[in-house]
Amino acid sequence: MTTELNSVQNAQRDMRVAYANGSTGLIASGLVWIIAGIVACYSMPIHAVLALFIGGMFIFPLSIVICKLMKCSGNHSKDNPLGSLALEVTFMMLVCLPIAYVVFTHTAEWFFPTMMLVIGARYLTFSTLYGLRTYWLCGGALIASGFALVALKAPFITGAFVGGGLELLFAAFIYPQKRHD
Repeated sequence: MTTELNSVQNAQRDMRVAYANGSTGLIASGLVWIIAGIVACYSMPIHAVLALFIGGMFIFPLSIVICKLMKCSGNHSKDNPLGSLALEVTFMMLVCLPIAYVVFTHTAEWFFPTMMLVIGARYLTFSTLYGLRTYWLCGGALIASGFALVALKAPFITGAFVGGGLELLFAAFIYPQKRHD
C-alpha cells in the first residue's frame, strides 16, 4: 500500500513540476475563452463558438510555451501512468464538443455555460492528476457558474468572460501552490 501511495504521489509530483501545477493550461485556456468573448462582442455568435473550438486546439501547445517561459519542462516522464489519465479526460472533453454545438443550435445563450460544465467536469479529475484538491474548487466553480448563467438567463457573451475569468483566477491561485517538489 505504501509503495503504491508513494508511486501515485511521485507521479503527481512529476506532473506538478512539469506543468507548473497545471496553471499553464489554465492560463492558455482562460485566454482562449477571453478571446472567444471578445469575438462575441464584435461578431456573430457562431464566430465566438468557432473561436473557442479552434482556439481550444492550441491550448496544449500554448501551455507548453507558457511552461517554458516559467522555466518548467512542459514534459512529464514517459513512464508516468498519469499521462494516460490526462489523455483520457481530454478525449472525454472532445466527445462532448458536439453536444455543446447542438445546445448552441437550440439556445445560443447556453453554449458557454455548457462548455463550462464540460471543462469543469474535466478539472475535477485534475485533483488526481496533480494531487491538488484546489482543482475540485476550480471544477466546481465552473460547473456552478454554468448552471447559474443558465438560471439567470445571462447574455451569450457573459459565459465566455466568466469561464475565462475563472480559469485565470484559479491559475493565479494554483501556480504558487508549489510544494517542495
